[in-house]
Amino acid sequence: MSREFMITAVLVPLSIVVGAVGWSGQALLLPAATFFPLLWALSPTRIAAALVASGYFLAASRGLPAGVAQFFSADLWVGLLFWIAAASSFIAVHAVLWTVRGGWAKPARYLMVLGLTAFPPLGITGWAHPLTAAGILFPGWGWWGLLALTAVLIGLVTRIGPAIAIALSGLWLWSAASGTHQILPEGWRGVDLEMGASLGRDQSLQRQRDVVTIVRKAAGTRETVVVLPESTLGFWTPTLERFWRNELQGTHVTVVAGAAVVDAVGYDNVMVAIDAHGGRVLYRERMPVPVSMWRPWARWTGETGGARANLFANPVVEVAGRKIAPLICYEQLVLWPILQSMLHRPDAIVLIGNGWWTTGGNIVAIQRASAKAWSALFGVPLVISFNT
Repeated sequence: MSREFMITAVLVPLSIVVGAVGWSGQALLLPAATFFPLLWALSPTRIAAALVASGYFLAASRGLPAGVAQFFSADLWVGLLFWIAAASSFIAVHAVLWTVRGGWAKPARYLMVLGLTAFPPLGITGWAHPLTAAGILFPGWGWWGLLALTAVLIGLVTRIGPAIAIALSGLWLWSAASGTHQILPEGWRGVDLEMGASLGRDQSLQRQRDVVTIVRKAAGTRETVVVLPESTLGFWTPTLERFWRNELQGTHVTVVAGAAVVDAVGYDNVMVAIDAHGGRVLYRERMPVPVSMWRPWARWTGETGGARANLFANPVVEVAGRKIAPLICYEQLVLWPILQSMLHRPDAIVLIGNGWWTTGGNIVAIQRASAKAWSALFGVPLVISFNT
């Protein structure tokens, strides 16, 4: 049995553990993901590096197969195909850029890995990015914390990587002891719903009245912004806007909720803001879920009906006197939308999602943990609203 085989046989299970623990859905466990670069750097061959990357990514995204199967009402093998396809770019980048060379070659290449998996086009499936842990390890440091963790990750792929890993473990224990607390903006309420797959699909007037009742209960008698999950309002139309405007007459409540704006070609997944004076589209999603929502190849086949990706549009928007960083569902799993928003110094992060299809999995928990980490890193208040 060769030495390379034995090393690989140790590194691959370790990468699976690191991926599973880091992306368990607990914010304080996110730093486990930062040990992945060390395992990648210790890989003795390119094939071993690909296997280590596979173990990490597939463990981190383990909730995807069952979720996809549930979303499409399909067999599990459909979810498994999606799972493998989603991992392909992550694995390819780590395999292609791996090198046996010493000196600055490996750190320089890993810096390229961090960039390629953080930003489009490859960053579109750049889940499980180790930099997400910056807010847990360096809370309140902002961009300096992001740079500090980048330096740590690059250091892990050098000859002194094991020593840095020991120091990183101590920093992780210290951060866990200190704790990470979610900051809530005053006068804002995020409401979680448990309406399953019917949310956004039930277009009845009774459903809208039920949601109005939930809003009134959440707001009480104070001046409040109530945030509701993705897809809560269904299709956004002038009729629906009038209904909500009338229901909010005499109140000081602003509702921020998910909806869809449809035209002949496709649709935008949006946040709308409504108060007693009317409603407006507040935000158009930059990165919808690939394949199930966003299908860029559709224009070549003449297919219509998919969601538009607004990519780098509207990174911050204003509502109720605050500048917010809006994130809808999938945008919470990748890096660049939140980083783009943070460049504009928002007053709060507003995160909404519709995770009915993740029942039994940990995808929603990962989204929440990631958002808490970014909130902690930049010291920005966070509002979360999910449907499950």
